[in-house]
Amino acid sequence: MSAAWAPPGAPDAPPCTNQSCAPRDLVLLGFAHVPTLRPLLAALFLAMFLLTLLGNTLIVLLTALDPALRVPMYFFLRHLALLEISFLLDIAPWLLVTLLRPGRGVAPAGCALQLLLVLSCVTSESFLLTAMAWDRYVAICRPLHYGTIMSPQLCHLLAATCWLAGVPVSLVFTIWLFSFPFCGPRGIRHFFCDIAPLLSLVCADTRVFEASVLAATVLVMIVPFCLIATSYSKILATVLRMPSATGRHKALSTCASHLIVVALFYGTTGVIHLRPKASYSPESKQVVSLSYTLVTPMLNPLIYSLRNKEAKAALGRVCVQRRGTHLP
Repeated sequence: MSAAWAPPGAPDAPPCTNQSCAPRDLVLLGFAHVPTLRPLLAALFLAMFLLTLLGNTLIVLLTALDPALRVPMYFFLRHLALLEISFLLDIAPWLLVTLLRPGRGVAPAGCALQLLLVLSCVTSESFLLTAMAWDRYVAICRPLHYGTIMSPQLCHLLAATCWLAGVPVSLVFTIWLFSFPFCGPRGIRHFFCDIAPLLSLVCADTRVFEASVLAATVLVMIVPFCLIATSYSKILATVLRMPSATGRHKALSTCASHLIVVALFYGTTGVIHLRPKASYSPESKQVVSLSYTLVTPMLNPLIYSLRNKEAKAALGRVCVQRRGTHLP
């Protein structure tokens, strides 16, 4: 890659002061191109942050407190909610900082830590969605062996594998990226530290790095997506052979929420990580990034609670139990 450049008319990072940043700090420019909208965006994103945190926390509590939800499907859903909370806490605070205190610097070490967590969470979610698809495959295609196959030991092993799967990938690429020399403008045209905007600050040949990132993206996104597609093709074949229309509807309804979440996750992350960098502007990249950093985590609890009668019934039971414990 050639020396760092900034597109014509792009806002640059404000000059450092003793209070805002050190000379080597990076600056997340975020939505600096729409200064008049920053207060409104801050209020909107804060509301989304609180709603997402509340919804996913509720999923974690419901699946932990209600005995009827202590089954593999809701076990993986609890881990998905915990993963969304982790991802949200990594992204949202700095997003609000870029809106409320524009020009505030972030140390390279802090930026590297955020990138490490982002890559780890995205990778882990991709594998976790695959584990959830496997659970649905076993439940529908091999129902007589479901309890044996999806044992508590296997579920915990799958969950631990999903959480840890993103660590090696994120460590390698974070250390590799921050080993390059940064030069030119300090401003990162994004609201969090991501690979593509950081690469625009690098003044070195990054072709091998970019090829490796693409290969890793295929490994951690395309391969799991293909496994999910294979699982659901077998599920669909099994459902179509069911003689009862009621049975077919019940089987498909247990998969509907997961399919919607899969479509949201891969539809948004795929646009960001698989399209050529030259084919979209930094502004459009920020808009798409909002989809999988704020919108999708906010919608997941709504999708599972609104489309799932068991989740709604569990919420009612927990509320009744909690109210009963406070009665004299």
